[in-house]
Amino acid sequence: MTEKQDILKTLEQVIESRKGDAPDNSYVAKLFSKGRKKIAQKVGEEAVELCIAAAHNDKVEVVSESADLLFHMMVLWSDMGLKPEDVYDELRLREGVSGIDEKKARGEFVDGL
Repeated sequence: MTEKQDILKTLEQVIESRKGDAPDNSYVAKLFSKGRKKIAQKVGEEAVELCIAAAHNDKVEVVSESADLLFHMMVLWSDMGLKPEDVYDELRLREGVSGIDEKKARGEFVDGL
């Protein structure tokens, strides 16, 4: 694992360590205290902000919003008892498979993307 990849492991550990903290002491703990619905809402907000930044061709904001989205996704995964490895495993399963074929296998409409 490279040093840059280690940051995801470090972030995962920080998120897990803050699960039981007082909401006044930690943003992560505050998210957990508000529940999955609020965490999922934050994921959605960050995804929209990322899309807006991309539509404006603002690379600095795309990087920033991507980091926010990834962080909030990891909080959501943790809340659901998932690990980043669960997502990595799914990506590995899809490796070498055409995106169109993979979507068809799941019954998703692909013509209009």
